[in-house]
Amino acid sequence: MKVLFVSRERHRLPLDDVQRRKWDAIAAEVEPRVLASAPDGFPTEDGRFRLAPPFRPRVLDGLVFYAALPLRVARELRSFRPDAVLAQGVHETALVLLARRLAGSPAKVVLDLHGDWRTATRLYGSPLRRLLSPLADAFGPVAIRRADAVRALSPMTQGLAQGHGREPAAVFPAYVDLEAFSAPIPPLPAQPRALFVGVLERYKAFDTVLAAWPLVPDGTLHVVGSGTLAPFPKTERVEWTPRLTAPEVAAAMDEATVLVLPSRSEGLPRVAIEALQRGRPIIGGRAGGIPDIVRDGVNGLLVEPGDPQALADAIVHVFADRELAERLAAGARETAAEWRATPEEYARRLGELLRGA
Repeated sequence: MKVLFVSRERHRLPLDDVQRRKWDAIAAEVEPRVLASAPDGFPTEDGRFRLAPPFRPRVLDGLVFYAALPLRVARELRSFRPDAVLAQGVHETALVLLARRLAGSPAKVVLDLHGDWRTATRLYGSPLRRLLSPLADAFGPVAIRRADAVRALSPMTQGLAQGHGREPAAVFPAYVDLEAFSAPIPPLPAQPRALFVGVLERYKAFDTVLAAWPLVPDGTLHVVGSGTLAPFPKTERVEWTPRLTAPEVAAAMDEATVLVLPSRSEGLPRVAIEALQRGRPIIGGRAGGIPDIVRDGVNGLLVEPGDPQALADAIVHVFADRELAERLAAGARETAAEWRATPEEYARRLGELLRGA
């Protein structure tokens, strides 16, 4: 079965070991062709991968990608002649449906629903993107109702599809490579330490983290990531690392008491799954797919997004109560197995979804 995979996700060629394991497993189930984006300075063609070249200025990069997508997909439909197209996101799916009409292709279109599309123009990038909200919002119902099948990542995205009258054909999480997070788990550190891993943007509520931390009297905050909210005021209790490899992220988690993830919007956060594998509790925002992973009082605590005082209170609570921290850490270890899947298991479920469509 020939399948065209379409997404805005950025890939680097040649693939790293994590991506290679994933795509080798998928290639054992179907014949894949990938149409995604490439970062600056990387090749855009390699076997089954055909990546969209970056566009300058970067402020228009996304706009150009979406404007060109129907014609680029139509070209792939005529040349590759796939049996199905798996599109990641409602905006991509709506444009793939247009491309299918342009190409006169019989290929089935499967929507890979990763999150709430209504946040894309409200919490991401420039405030000017909010002007596109009415158009972007309209893409969701069209894609959900007209796709030949829908796959949800979590109960949260399943509910989004059901809200528009569509029962997903499958519900299973995105593949998360956990090889770097599978070593024996060390005990919690003696000194309180919080860890934030993610892009430094409003949708991740990093502004909330910055406002909350001065309200925490003790401990250290380690920030891993980059974004428009960097650089930020740093003190002797705040460490910042712009980028870490997966093994280095695992080591940072081992040094932490708790992972802080107070996002305003999430699909199914990979970093939360990784933290569970390292036996670290999570203080998460009650938004998106975070409550699908973080069980309040079991493997972490949930707080309202955008509330610095609530976030600070939760951090102080975990730091001050060692018994609570140990109980939540035990809960993290116990619930971690629910999110483990080999590349072969993920590919098998994906193959079943596509063949069913």
